[in-house]
Amino acid sequence: MTQLYTTLYTLAAFTSDRLKKETKGATAVEYGLMVGLIAVVIIGAVALLGGQLKDMFNDIVTGLGGTAAE
Repeated sequence: MTQLYTTLYTLAAFTSDRLKKETKGATAVEYGLMVGLIAVVIIGAVALLGGQLKDMFNDIVTGLGGTAAE
């Protein structure tokens, strides 16, 4: 009877550890997808607003007495 209890306890502990590891793996994948999506959004925003940002920074530099980049 003790051997059966030990075997079941070991199986339950192994299963519990395995499920915890799988959850951590899924979380890492989700974070990776979020980082990728954020990078795509940033690249898209810079591509769309790049010219306007350049003009704005050139105006700031000129206002501070510097020479604007071409």
